Amino acid sequence: MSSLDIFTGETIGTAVLILLGGGVCAAVTLKRSKAFNAGWLAITFGWGFAVLTAAYISAGLSGAHLNPAVTVGLAVKGATPWSDLPVYFAGQLLGAMIGALLVWATYAGQFRAHLTDPEILAAQPTEDGMVDQKTAPKAGPVLGVFSTGPEIRHAAQNLLTEVIATVVLVLAILTQSMIPGVSPDDPKGPGVLGAMITAFVVVGIGLSLGGPTGYAINPVRDLGPRIVHALLPLPNKGGSDWGYAWVPVVGPLLGGAIAGGIHQLAFV
Repeated sequence: MSSLDIFTGETIGTAVLILLGGGVCAAVTLKRSKAFNAGWLAITFGWGFAVLTAAYISAGLSGAHLNPAVTVGLAVKGATPWSDLPVYFAGQLLGAMIGALLVWATYAGQFRAHLTDPEILAAQPTEDGMVDQKTAPKAGPVLGVFSTGPEIRHAAQNLLTEVIATVVLVLAILTQSMIPGVSPDDPKGPGVLGAMITAFVVVGIGLSLGGPTGYAINPVRDLGPRIVHALLPLPNKGGSDWGYAWVPVVGPLLGGAIAGGIHQLAFV
């Protein structure tokens, strides 16, 4: 597997992941969308299908990591050379930003209508709880389309939540090779059953563990779109909440490393 294959596969796959995953968030969040207020079930299953689609598309090129936490876990396991990590990370971050831009392009009219709607703007409190549109709220009315945020802001608890959820995800991926018929003969990709298992694991994590923080469980899934949110010329978009941005980056990376360690201790 060449560096070009890795970079290309991860860029395309992660772009599709964020396009479909961020797309379901936009569909549920934006007022003029047909799926407006469809709810948490729509979001969790949308992200699961996003993982499934992206994995099928990119598996043949890069192995469909699509997530630095997965790459770290595989490196700890010994299945991915540590020297390949920068290439994986670069493709994943670029792909996440491209995917976020495609979400914006797809829903451009809905973003414009949502962010100029008086009812939407009036419902956005500032940090002191008062409604004052002269002061931008800490997290804008569409930030949730691009990145995650906690329901209760407590750094240690939020970090622990992301670590636990990511351990579940990465450990489920690392142990697939122990299930007969799941791992492909070609070690590049996760195999048909492996991709499906991972997709349903993502749905399960969202339903069971996603409530506190929105389950980033993937550093670039959060960071790439957050950068795009900060750069896009959207009116009344609010802040990008950079004070929280480190949690969904550090938490999943720690979770991926821990999952790799657990695999080496318990399953080898």
